[in-house]
Amino acid sequence: MNAQAKPNVAPAQFEQFASGTSAPSANDVNLDVILDVAVTLSMEVGRARIPIRNLLQLNQGSVVELERAAGEPLDVYANGTLIAHGEVVVVNERFGVRLTDVVSPAERIKKLR
Repeated sequence: MNAQAKPNVAPAQFEQFASGTSAPSANDVNLDVILDVAVTLSMEVGRARIPIRNLLQLNQGSVVELERAAGEPLDVYANGTLIAHGEVVVVNERFGVRLTDVVSPAERIKKLR
């Protein structure tokens, strides 16, 4: 190709939108598209911050004290986002969580920002 030759470039052409069209409203959103998307739920009873020295000394029977008091609700997370608080229950010899307080969607969005 010649160094002085200009490439054949045309300006971009965009489709014109009708003046009556607008972005979809919240009522137009179809949630069926995401209803089968899997999310990871995790329950957090509490946290502890300890030096690596103490971590390496842990063995079977060791007790790690958490910052949360006994009887306080645990936190329920969906993909790392706090969505609710609950309490531990036993159902058919399995642990479960009874939700006691669900974080409102507005609060969840506020925490994302």
